[in-house]
Amino acid sequence: MRTKKVLAWEIAGMFFIIIIGSLLHFTYELSGFWKPASLISAVNESTWEHLKIGFWPALIFLIIEFFVLRKETKNFILAKTVSLYLIPIVITGLFYSYTAILGRDIFFLDISIFVISIIVAQIVSYRLMLLKSAHKTASLIALIFLIIEIVAFSVLTYFPPHFFLFKDPVNGGYGLIRYV
Repeated sequence: MRTKKVLAWEIAGMFFIIIIGSLLHFTYELSGFWKPASLISAVNESTWEHLKIGFWPALIFLIIEFFVLRKETKNFILAKTVSLYLIPIVITGLFYSYTAILGRDIFFLDISIFVISIIVAQIVSYRLMLLKSAHKTASLIALIFLIIEIVAFSVLTYFPPHFFLFKDPVNGGYGLIRYV
């Protein structure tokens, strides 16, 4: 029963993250460029901003799942932290690999990569949650890494480094779109 419950929640998470993440691509603009919305919404077309729209819904779902699954699994924090790191790793790796080969990006492939990254992250999370033994040290380290990731995704939209991941290929800028 535990396996089925965890699996059901991870599948539900796939749909939740994909749907909410897709909506977050547009919420900053739809909010009238309201700065608080920029925390979780894409504010430009940079790779970093597309990583955010996978991260924040996954974090929100982690919080929801925590109250349901924390007693069902011994490795919840470890599993979810690994999945939260996998999303940007898979997106970045696949995106830059295919664009290096093709010399351009293709919208359909970009969307597919987003979906694939969520599916991979949720599958890995599921497998890690089903481990029989608890890894307390690994869970503590994972919690530290989770906090680091939350801080990074909270701060770097407002203070983006001049690094290729943060550069908007449409306007050449970094961070928040400034409209007068």
